[in-house]
Amino acid sequence: MKLIGMLDSPYVRRVAISLAMYGKAFEHQPLSVFGDYARFADINPAVKAPTLVLDDGTVLMDSSLMLHYLEATVQDGNKLLPSNASGLAQDTRLLSLALAASEKAVQHVYEHRLRPEDKWHQPWVDRVTQQLLADCTLWNVALEGREAKRDQVAITSAVVWSFIQLMVPHVVHANDFPNLQAHAQRMEAMPEFIDYPMH
Repeated sequence: MKLIGMLDSPYVRRVAISLAMYGKAFEHQPLSVFGDYARFADINPAVKAPTLVLDDGTVLMDSSLMLHYLEATVQDGNKLLPSNASGLAQDTRLLSLALAASEKAVQHVYEHRLRPEDKWHQPWVDRVTQQLLADCTLWNVALEGREAKRDQVAITSAVVWSFIQLMVPHVVHANDFPNLQAHAQRMEAMPEFIDYPMH
């Protein structure tokens, strides 16, 4: 398998770390959708990161769909999501919170780093910021008292929080979300996270 994309993307990184935790052998090709557009397009004309190329040449897109596929390829002892409906519902709720926060953080970054300052739309920035902070508040509460696990919620929560703290720490203050901060610090010390750093 080949995983295409840069590890500064939380979506690429969550797949890389998950692959490592699944014990799957893969090659990481750190191509940028911006700087390596033509090379990326040769692999996947949609130029979407992450892209996962399976051994038979099948190209998968969207990190959640990749992880859904990968979850089906491993034995129960190596799964990163619950197999029972109630447990899966709870984990899906937490993943939804983490991914919603990631989406709003990415929108914040794109607005300020890709759009010229005279094109910034402050009402949009205010709305995205409000959504991001509200989501982090719910996410922080939801993690309180959660058992420390090596599962998809733990991976994605840590990856997204680290991304947020790298990219928009002036918007989302770490001290306001102690459960998220402590969780990410614990996970970032694990070998799989160290092997696939954000930068």
